[in-house]
Amino acid sequence: MKAETLLAELNRLRKDLREDPTDVEWLALHHAFCFISYQMSEFQKYVEDQDRKGAFKAYDGHGE
Repeated sequence: MKAETLLAELNRLRKDLREDPTDVEWLALHHAFCFISYQMSEFQKYVEDQDRKGAFKAYDGHGE
């Protein structure tokens, strides 16, 4: 698994919603995406650690 794959999916989910600062779902996705993108090296370390633990084993990797 690549951190970029997960970040891209968060961005896709965020863009699927209409930008609405009164909607907690949009706010959560937007701020999670922004924070993770600013902390990309730390997120990459996290993803690598989780990958070693098998957290993404069920993911088939299509589209990666």
